[in-house]
Formats: sequence, C-alpha cells, structure tokens
Amino acid sequence: MPQPARARALPGRATPWSLLAMLTLAACGERMTTDILPGGIPARTNLHEASGLPAESVRTVSRRDYGWRVIYQPSAAPADAESRAAMALCGLERRSPMRIVQQPRLDPTADPGARIFDIHCA
Repeated sequence: MPQPARARALPGRATPWSLLAMLTLAACGERMTTDILPGGIPARTNLHEASGLPAESVRTVSRRDYGWRVIYQPSAAPADAESRAAMALCGLERRSPMRIVQQPRLDPTADPGARIFDIHCA
C-alpha cells in the first residue's frame, strides 16, 4: 500500500515545480520597457530630466491628451523655463510647441510659489 500513495504524490509535486520554473523564467524578461506613453515616448523616460529644467525646480511633469502639464518653482528655474520645457517635451514626440497656457493654482498653499502651465504641442 505505501508504494501507490507515494506514486500519487509525485505528480502532484511536479506541477508546482513546473509552474514555479515557468514564473521564474517569465520574471527574467524586460520590465516596463515596452510600455509607450501617448506620443511614442517610452514609459521609462525620466520626464523631470527630459523637461530641460533644473532638477530642484521641477515638481511634476505629466503627459496629457493635448501635450504636457508642468508644475515648477520659478524661483529655482531660469527665466525662459517654460519655453525651454516646451521645446524639450514636445521634442520628445518630434513635434513643435504650439502654445503655453498658464493654469491657476487651485490650492496655492500646497506648494507656495509653484506655477502650473500646460504645453500644447503641434
């Protein structure tokens, strides 16, 4: 009797090991490198760096349907920060900037002095 019980246990153990091996091999592939943002920009792109603005001035860079939204601290950025960011971010998509629109702060106490602007790419 012990022999058949042991034979039945082996196939049950083989399935989890094969599943574990398959999951391990699947985990070795590229991660998040094939995801593409709208406009053809790889998701792994560091948008803060790509904006062309000093790191200490950039708060948020996000891709929107119309182009880009940037929140930054003007006190830590060069005078032409908005146009530089527009050229750099639209350039990621091989497009030119069409217009820059200042957005009002809904909560000016959240990040005092920060500005929000939208970049519309052509």
